Amino acid sequence: MSIAIQSSVWTGPVSVDDTALAVTDTGGPGIPVVYLNGSYADRSHWKHVIAALGPGYRHITYDERARGESGTSSDYSFEASVRSLDAVLAARGIERAVLVGWSYGAMLALHWTARNPDRVLGTVAVDGAMAHEWLDDATKAQVRKLFRRLSPLFPLCRRLGLAARMSAAQHAEINIELNELCAPALLDPVFDRITVPTRYVLATGGNLGGDPEVMEGIRAGLAPVLTRNPNIKVSAKVPSNHSKILRKDFTAVAAAVRELG
Repeated sequence: MSIAIQSSVWTGPVSVDDTALAVTDTGGPGIPVVYLNGSYADRSHWKHVIAALGPGYRHITYDERARGESGTSSDYSFEASVRSLDAVLAARGIERAVLVGWSYGAMLALHWTARNPDRVLGTVAVDGAMAHEWLDDATKAQVRKLFRRLSPLFPLCRRLGLAARMSAAQHAEINIELNELCAPALLDPVFDRITVPTRYVLATGGNLGGDPEVMEGIRAGLAPVLTRNPNIKVSAKVPSNHSKILRKDFTAVAAAVRELG
């Protein structure tokens, strides 16, 4: 049985716009699960979740533009990431799937679900896609300054799957755009268009550049969303922080996927 599963694994490039994405598809007849990475992360972070779910699912992972083994691009916008997901699904012939997204990937999963409800079996958002409105001009300046200060660490972070082959400015603009999309005026309509089962797995405490109390307040802000849209539920609140959740609490993420069927 394990030999048959191994022989069905496909790894290769998928073209989109001006680049090519590195994609792995385990194949097989199981429910397709597509994993969507954090802002600068690569697909390696999903290995524990995939192992916990096992070969009964068809696992599709990929590196977004300039991350991991994928090529660079002239466009790193959120809409470019939407097109990347479109391209991966089309190339692998996937009509309907479960989407599992962490951080930036959670926002991508929710947006894609709201736009394509007939193509999503269910969605798992891992500590991302939560409304807040603390981004102002001063905060944007702080974000840009933070990434300039962190840029000497980028070569090491890339080897750990935590940075992209981009400039400090490009890293910062991805972060800023994501936080702009978290404004309630933009994110609440997305929540309201969700018509398929959606599960949140929430971390505890802060993250890089995120005060623990602020982050916990943002997570608590999901309460009215859960009240008005019964399709959206919190599957688990786990001890790990935002950065360590896929490594330390992967069993909770896997359990949320199983809740979807």
